[in-house]
Amino acid sequence: MPAEQRPALPPAPRRPVTAPALRRPVAGRATHVPSGPPPGIRYAGIGDEAAPGLAGQLTALRELGWSAMELRSVDGRSVADLDDRAFGRLAERLAAAGTEVVCVDSRIADHHRPVTGPFARDTDELGVLARRCAVLGTRYVRVMSYPNDGLGEAEWGRRVRQRMTVLARRAEDSGLVLLHENCAGWAGTRAERMLDLLHHVDSPALRLLFDTGNGVPHGYGSAALLRAVADFVEHVHVKDAVRARTGEVAYVLPGHGHAEVRECLTTLLRRGRRGTWSIEPHTRLRPHDGTDTRGDDGVAAFVAHGRELERLVAREVLPAVTPAPHGGRHD
Repeated sequence: MPAEQRPALPPAPRRPVTAPALRRPVAGRATHVPSGPPPGIRYAGIGDEAAPGLAGQLTALRELGWSAMELRSVDGRSVADLDDRAFGRLAERLAAAGTEVVCVDSRIADHHRPVTGPFARDTDELGVLARRCAVLGTRYVRVMSYPNDGLGEAEWGRRVRQRMTVLARRAEDSGLVLLHENCAGWAGTRAERMLDLLHHVDSPALRLLFDTGNGVPHGYGSAALLRAVADFVEHVHVKDAVRARTGEVAYVLPGHGHAEVRECLTTLLRRGRRGTWSIEPHTRLRPHDGTDTRGDDGVAAFVAHGRELERLVAREVLPAVTPAPHGGRHD
């Protein structure tokens, strides 16, 4: 259906790249600016970016003073793959720590599940997560939209729409919301396809997760894409990246790269989008390509990423959206 006729929707073994030092601390400036998040925003992090085990993941959050976590894996196993006993212990430890789970990152339609693969893998995983999200107290499940596997563009899109419609209906019945990430898949990198998918599925159980750092490896401008889809964003991943002359991508602290993190976070606030900003540093762990150099400093790297997000928001994002004394803006 043409866009103008659609009904309105309801309201990444090679030598590692060395990132350039794009920003240097100013002499005499404090290394940390204590700052809570903007009104209506929570800070969180994808725990396994800090450490494989839950203890290390909780340590990283505790050092940051944050109480919200996004769950992807524990001890190398995805949430849906944990046996019932292991999952029960996980839920108990999170509750005892007072840690809120804001989202579960599934493998549904992700990098390793092309659109020609067995659909039952995804429906089965969603069934498990529906029960486990109820225990964890979250309704958000991260998904993607299926890499291609030799199909023509039209058939690829048709299958994606069909599968996502089924998944969204099942999520709706379970009280879940599927959050489609701007990453792998048919609708991963193009705003018009994201909007097409939302219109076609037409369900409150499908909304968007916006990752600030994915534009660099996937070759699009993050800020421009966000402006086109911001009204449907319900969750945010914060990371930043640079691309070397060789084409390789390195991940850096937020605000130190080419991913327009400041502009993206400013846009979200100006558009009234509220919710969780969850760090996904990718400096030590990148599940999609098998990179894992967390070692002994994964927690420290994770904490550094969180601290830099706090500084970026306090020094650059909030001043850009706060009215100046005489009615202007700090642009």
